[in-house]
Amino acid sequence: MLTKRQNFLETIHGGKPDRFVKQYEALHLLMTPAYQAQNPIGVNSRGPAPGGEAVNSWGVTIKFVEGHPGPFPLHDDAHKVVKDITKWKSVVKMPRTDYPASDWEQYVKIAGAVDRENVFCTVGYFCGLFEQTHYLMGIDDCLAAFYEEPEAMHELVEFITEYELKYAEGVCKYLKPDALFHHDDWGTQISTFMSPAMFDEFYLDSYKKVYAYYKSHGVEIIVHHSDSYAATLVPQMIEMGVDVFQGCTTQNNVPDLVKKYGGKISFMGDLNNGVLDKGDWTKELVRSEVERACRNNGKLYYIPCLTMGGPGSTFPGVYEAVNEEIDRMSKELF
Repeated sequence: MLTKRQNFLETIHGGKPDRFVKQYEALHLLMTPAYQAQNPIGVNSRGPAPGGEAVNSWGVTIKFVEGHPGPFPLHDDAHKVVKDITKWKSVVKMPRTDYPASDWEQYVKIAGAVDRENVFCTVGYFCGLFEQTHYLMGIDDCLAAFYEEPEAMHELVEFITEYELKYAEGVCKYLKPDALFHHDDWGTQISTFMSPAMFDEFYLDSYKKVYAYYKSHGVEIIVHHSDSYAATLVPQMIEMGVDVFQGCTTQNNVPDLVKKYGGKISFMGDLNNGVLDKGDWTKELVRSEVERACRNNGKLYYIPCLTMGGPGSTFPGVYEAVNEEIDRMSKELF
């Protein structure tokens, strides 16, 4: 029987996996001191607890409204960091990345305990280049600024890219990860936030720099999370060095993507949280959706997974039920 790591590699490289990869089983996620400052609640937290709020290292106020699936930035006039994109340099300050070795100790210890023969030691990066841009100013202002003030937007994106590269230096020096799990939501359920041409203009080169840095420093696998429609950006993902597009919702027509791009990139998702991860979820619905996804996408270049950007689910039991059904489909199809 292949290890989880071996089975993952066989799947994404078109080899001979002996079962479906079970969601995030092959990725052991860990964080960094800079990430903790960016999300100042705890080592493994992505922000404030339900009902709370916090200001992160970029000066963005994050609030977790009770009853919502996660925390979001506040963009009313009192909290928006960038109110005039032409004056962004006066208000946006780069968070520190020069953490001493002592601050890395607890993370190095966690990384050292990862069984790298069985799983990938995977560093997580949340709030990527596009998300960081609109976290600072709000999604409406951000999208308008691409048209109205492209020069200032190019400068801001380059500034955020510089931060990501400095962040990567510490990660690769101290943690030496095998894989990167990078978040950046690029679309809604029906479309991307920008055209491929606009994405190319503002983000493609930056992502090529960031992902090239990680790959030149020992990172074997890059998983990019965007739980949205992003089918029209798959060629860009391939060009920037993404190995796995995680979060690909059913609206992407994942079986078609597997047929068209399998061998150049793999797909991890096609089990929408909006369909399965809800208060009235049932095992019957989970069974039906997992079977559909596994049969339609096949054994290679596809990993059945909830589209959420990390192991777990909003409602208790959903993630585990999906795993059980993936095991069932492995017995049937392998």
